Amino acid sequence: MADIVKQIEDLKVVPVVAIQNLDDAERLADALTEGGIPCAEITLRTEAGLPAIELLAKRSDFLVGAGTVHNADQAAAVIDAGAKFVVAPGFNPKTVAKCIDKNVPIFPGTSSPTDLEMAMEFGLEIVKFFPAEAMGGVKTLKAFHGPYHTIRFMPTGGVSMANLKDYLSLPYVIGCGGSWMAKGDLIAAGRFDEITRLAKETVAMVKEFQANV
Repeated sequence: MADIVKQIEDLKVVPVVAIQNLDDAERLADALTEGGIPCAEITLRTEAGLPAIELLAKRSDFLVGAGTVHNADQAAAVIDAGAKFVVAPGFNPKTVAKCIDKNVPIFPGTSSPTDLEMAMEFGLEIVKFFPAEAMGGVKTLKAFHGPYHTIRFMPTGGVSMANLKDYLSLPYVIGCGGSWMAKGDLIAAGRFDEITRLAKETVAMVKEFQANV
């Protein structure tokens, strides 16, 4: 599990993607990889989500996780499909327990002290902060850090190129999830060149930020 977390920490960003057409999965992975981000959280918001995870999990050059996982059965399904990490919008104890039992990293959604208390009860050290901007963004994370200084976060929801550096400036943020690199309309239109460009732009921003820290 530590290796998966290290990969996410190194990248600093995780594209959150909804695949409508399974035929687009490989092209998406190629586009993101060419742009310097060989990783994606494929959500279960579409019927193509699970088969896309299974397809991309076969690639040794691409880190694929599953998102929008609501229950233990879905967690089991994406893990069986090969997902290397699991992300949930909320904190479902049964989902978390299933992933821990399968030894797969789980980043459940948290947005309150109660959520963080539950995360600590399960021994989790990294959680998703969602929906980040709607719940107060960086200001809220700073408030959380005082009483929950052992927990690190992956903010998602409203994160963009405009505020990415603000989140990454917090040492307890391991990386951010976001859809700006691979939006659904770009995938549907076959604009994989634009996805590559956005990925490169994001990587350049991250490197510039790291160089100035």
